[in-house]
Amino acid sequence: MTNHEFYMDLALKNASAMKGQTSPNPLVGSVIVRDDEIVGIGAHMKAGGPHAEIHALRMAGDKAKGATAYVTLEPCSHHGRTGPCAVALVEAGVSRVVIANLDPNPVVAGRGVKILEDAGIEVIVGVREAESRKMNEVFNKYIVTKKPFVTLKAATTLDGKIAAHTGHSQWITSSDARTDVHHLRSENEAILVGVNTIIKDDSELTARIPGGRNPIRIIMDTRLRIPLDAKVVVDGKAPTWIFTGRDVDEKKVDQLIGAGVKVFKTSSIDFVAPEEVLTILGEQGITSLFIEAGGTVNASFFEKQLIDKVVLYVAPKLIGGKDAPTFLEGSGLTAMSEAVDLVDCSFEQVGVDWKFTGYPVYKS
Repeated sequence: MTNHEFYMDLALKNASAMKGQTSPNPLVGSVIVRDDEIVGIGAHMKAGGPHAEIHALRMAGDKAKGATAYVTLEPCSHHGRTGPCAVALVEAGVSRVVIANLDPNPVVAGRGVKILEDAGIEVIVGVREAESRKMNEVFNKYIVTKKPFVTLKAATTLDGKIAAHTGHSQWITSSDARTDVHHLRSENEAILVGVNTIIKDDSELTARIPGGRNPIRIIMDTRLRIPLDAKVVVDGKAPTWIFTGRDVDEKKVDQLIGAGVKVFKTSSIDFVAPEEVLTILGEQGITSLFIEAGGTVNASFFEKQLIDKVVLYVAPKLIGGKDAPTFLEGSGLTAMSEAVDLVDCSFEQVGVDWKFTGYPVYKS
């Protein structure tokens, strides 16, 4: 490991600690080093607040002059709620800037580097690039497509079931795995289920961990069947948005709005289109979506190639049953040659269960 990688790893670690706090901005960390001594360190903590480079420069003070600055993302070149970090680095007199990766927005990528190079500062790009891109997978997608990054989560038995054939499903995984899921809920801006999940379980869809952030609760409900006394309607613990069809009971729409629920009418008649949901969520500024739905809703996103990441918790249990539901239903693919591969996969033991993470690669 080179010194560049060592210090960039530290910057990445500090940036990652802010996960779930900076949306819609990216996670960014910065470390400033002079004469092999860390003189400044910082991370972007929330949208509208100082960027990572500014925190690090303030800590470094006069020691920033002639130093090397490590930044996990290309320093910004524009005036937003804060000034351009590339200019701040120039004014501080740093002699070198090491960057993990360029801004993912093709409209502005490279502009921060140009400001630095025009000022005579040495710039190195690409140190821990893959790690930085993965850390900001949500931001990287949203800034280009204006649609949320979609994570599909499911909990299954070893034989792939999400419930017994009777519908009973509590609990497939251990309390350790369920706690881990609550952390993922807290890191995402919105969580989505179908109305059948609400009718069956009356789920709260909250992040029940100390200091956790409750995501916006998204319900796909074509015919507006949601009970008016459902917890997501009445508990006030988080905003609830319902996506429904175009031909629904207006009186019930008014009742839900009166209860503080946002109702989005879509063009759908038989089933709310997942593409329309993602488009509207993007327009509302939602950058990340966590799906915890049943097999039918999951399949509707899968078949339209809208899932960016899969997180699967597998319990060492067997329940069998040809009629027991699975987490992906729908019509399915017709041949193994059409199967969707998952790449960049990882496995982690959580309690007695196993957590699998992978990224789908669609064939067309």
